[in-house]
Formats: sequence, structure tokens, C-alpha cells
Amino acid sequence: MAASATETAISAIRQLIIEGTLRPGSRLPAEPELAAQLGLSRNTLREAVRALVTARVLDVRRGDGTYVTSLEPQLLLEGIGFAVELMQEDRWLELLELRRILEPAATALAAERAPADAVAQLAHHLTALERSEGESRVKLDIEFHARIAAASGNQTLASMVAGVHSHTVHARTWHGLLDSDANRRAQDEHEAIYDAIARRDGALAHSTALMHVANTERWYRQMLGHGAGEHGAAGPAVVPSAG
Repeated sequence: MAASATETAISAIRQLIIEGTLRPGSRLPAEPELAAQLGLSRNTLREAVRALVTARVLDVRRGDGTYVTSLEPQLLLEGIGFAVELMQEDRWLELLELRRILEPAATALAAERAPADAVAQLAHHLTALERSEGESRVKLDIEFHARIAAASGNQTLASMVAGVHSHTVHARTWHGLLDSDANRRAQDEHEAIYDAIARRDGALAHSTALMHVANTERWYRQMLGHGAGEHGAAGPAVVPSAG
């Protein structure tokens, strides 16, 4: 099927960015000039610009013009979280599988790269997490893992982890309601993850994070009646935990 005029216009603008004609932070030519340059109607160009604004590629500044954004990963990958929120329950296990791939890698990198102040902040956050409960605990749990991913020094990876976390919160909340010991076990696992990072042991950090995510995934599979061994659930035999 042939691409629509708007899709063609989007591709043309993207190509200008890819080839470096338009760089991060640069201002686009005036609408009549850019439309003529790309061989587009001004209406088609406007539609393309609107789409690229939504994708956080362009930023329209009223009275000043249209600019290319910073194109930083946290901007461009915001759409992951939005897409994840729209996914149906029959895909939640796939999200947990993805988290099992991404989060241990981010945790291992954090152990190797995190600056001392970031490790100290993790310790304070861990204390706050231990004292929290209910929705507050869920939010602090998400932030704990986000801080670790940010400490990996890989913005793209951190943005992907954040996007996946936007939906796995449902599994954590449900687990906390059904299992009174879940928070305690999760805290123990969080402390093990922190200790590995503080010791700068990347291999241990990877394994503790993998165990933590595998616990949540295994529990969730059991709740859905899949059983722990289906669909390639990883990790040794473990008890379920939140987080």
C-alpha cells in the first residue's frame, strides 16, 4: 500500500535529521520554504509537523518557530510507556519477560558505573521504601528501580526500563494485596540488589536483580494458571515477591 502524503512528509523531515541537515536544537526553515524544499503542500507539512511533535521529535514554539528537540532517549522513548499502557492483559507476561531481560543488565551496569552519590541516594531511598506501605510503597518501588537504571549510565536502557515499569505496577499492586509477606521479601531482595551495587559487583548485581524479577514473573504466572515453567520463565526455584 502506498504511503500517504503525510507519511511521505514525515519521512522527508526525518531524513533531514538523520543526514544532519537538521540537528538537535536547530530551527526548521519557515513553513513556505520547507514545503517548497520538500515538494509538499503546506497542509501536508503541517500534518507531518504535528505528528513529529507528538513523537517528541519537533517542538513548536509559539511565535518563534519549530525546532528539533534534543532527541535525547528519554524524550524519544516516552512512547514506550504510552504503548505499554494500552497493552491488554494477555500481553502482561511479555512485559515481565522483557523486564527480566532489561533490568538485570541495567543493574549490572549500575554496579560498575554508578557514582558514589547515586549509591548513597539509593541507600536513603531503600530506607524510605522499607518504612512505606500501600500505594506509596508501589511508587517508591518503581522509583528505586528507575534510580538504578539511571545509574547505569545508559539513557536508552534507562528509558526502556521506565517504559516497561509503567504497566508491571499492576502485578506488584495485586501481589501486595494477596500476599502479606510480599513486601518483606521484596525488601530483602531490594537490599540484596543494593548491596551488590555498593560492592561494585556487576555479576552479583545481575543475578540478584534477575532473581527479583523472576520472583514477580513466576508469581504472576501462577496467579494466571500458567505455571512457573511455561513460556521460558527463568531463574531457580523461588518464592513469589512483590516489586
